[in-house]
Amino acid sequence: MTDAPTNAARTRRPTLTQPTGPAHTRIYAYGAARGENAVPNDDLVGPIDSSDEWIRQRTGIVTRSRADKQTTAIDLAADAAAEAIARSGVDASQVDAVIVATISNPKQTPSVSAIVADRVGANPAAAYDVNAACAGFAYGVAQADALIRAGAAHYAVVVGTEKLSDIVDPTDRSISFLLGDGAGAVVIGPSDFPGIGPTVWGSDGSKADAVGMNHTLVDFRDGEAPWPTLRQEGPTVFRWAVWEMVKVARQALEEAGVQPEDLAAFVPHQANMRIIDEFAKQLKLPDTVVIGRDIETTGNTSAASIPLATHRLLAEHPELSGGLALQIGFGAGLVFGAQVVVLP
Repeated sequence: MTDAPTNAARTRRPTLTQPTGPAHTRIYAYGAARGENAVPNDDLVGPIDSSDEWIRQRTGIVTRSRADKQTTAIDLAADAAAEAIARSGVDASQVDAVIVATISNPKQTPSVSAIVADRVGANPAAAYDVNAACAGFAYGVAQADALIRAGAAHYAVVVGTEKLSDIVDPTDRSISFLLGDGAGAVVIGPSDFPGIGPTVWGSDGSKADAVGMNHTLVDFRDGEAPWPTLRQEGPTVFRWAVWEMVKVARQALEEAGVQPEDLAAFVPHQANMRIIDEFAKQLKLPDTVVIGRDIETTGNTSAASIPLATHRLLAEHPELSGGLALQIGFGAGLVFGAQVVVLP
């Protein structure tokens, strides 16, 4: 019978090397890709027996971006990531992590991220997809920040990409007219100053039926249901977003040590213009804070909406560079994520 190892024997065990990374990270640059077609409300009102005025009043949407039939969420993601890398000053070969947030991968596998990494020249970067719907981009930023500060990556690309027109029922009055197609991306890397604040994130699976797919692919395969599409319980989602998510936004500000008047921009998930307006009111944002309202001409693009809205804000307001932005995503799951970031 062999005796158990003594404490002395255990101390002779080789010491593992455990990596550490930089103290801080920041966003270097944004990239964007929108669906090729601007689809006005009038093109969608027939199947839902509605009107341009009704959609504008309820959502603030005038047009939404929709991609060509042959364009995929992968194509959009690769284009957005390529722009972000080109503008970041980081060579694609230095990117060693690619994180893609999406709910509209045309295939359950392989991941969108692995294909995007190859297309932009980042092979053999670690690559994985995140399914957190409208909170996906905030989740991806949180993970990239943590990976870099832990020493598990040096530079990361985070993409939110969706082709929601593939999973919409044009006769559904609850959500069909909201959805658009597009991708937004960022490059994240080490920083001499704190550029990404603490992330406040979580979920409430008890409300999972409020937003999500109405059928499964197995049901469709077996002929027991039509092609799965997105549905939502509008009033439930509106109340949850306005009252519960404002608390999350306030917590993100508090944990970052930031007051509303310190912000240069507020970029919420582009779910509905009324939700965005109510958010700003509840947070008591001063007039100096520029608010992302990309939904008016892009629509709700789920995981892509925050980076797309920020990309547009920076193009229209270059003076925001270096300022603080509060971003918050929330949606199907129900999942949420928020953080304060320094704009590049």
